[in-house]
Amino acid sequence: MKTPKDLMSKDKQKNPTKLGFLGKFLIFICLLFVGFTILPQVIIIGLGLLPTLTIVLTESKNINKITTVGCFNVTGVIVCLNSFIKQFNENIPFSMNENIANVVIMLISAAIGVCLYYIMPDIFALIFKNSAQHRLKTINAKLEKLKQNWANIVPDDN
Repeated sequence: MKTPKDLMSKDKQKNPTKLGFLGKFLIFICLLFVGFTILPQVIIIGLGLLPTLTIVLTESKNINKITTVGCFNVTGVIVCLNSFIKQFNENIPFSMNENIANVVIMLISAAIGVCLYYIMPDIFALIFKNSAQHRLKTINAKLEKLKQNWANIVPDDN
């Protein structure tokens, strides 16, 4: 008979997704190389994704909020990164961080994601409530019409 310890040790052996020290070290070296190769873009992405990183660190279990804010934030960062790549000049690699309009675009896109996360459920609830009230009025009107048509055939319950 196999004990729970045997089963747990077997599961640890079967899990190929865990990285060892060498794998983590290689990933770190690759990220370091990419960071130094395209440093201005990494700085822009790092500054731009701070709202998403903040939400990931503070509310890590709220996947819906992370997804909503993250998608809008990434959209703002991509827009600014695209304009940065188009105007790239080797003499001024950090000009994007000095331009406050680009930082505002990145942060406003994250703010739109937060607003949508909090406002959209209320909007849908209002739409569904109005739809249900409209259906209820329609059903009541049909019921009254049936009551008038069948009034002399079916006696009242009173």
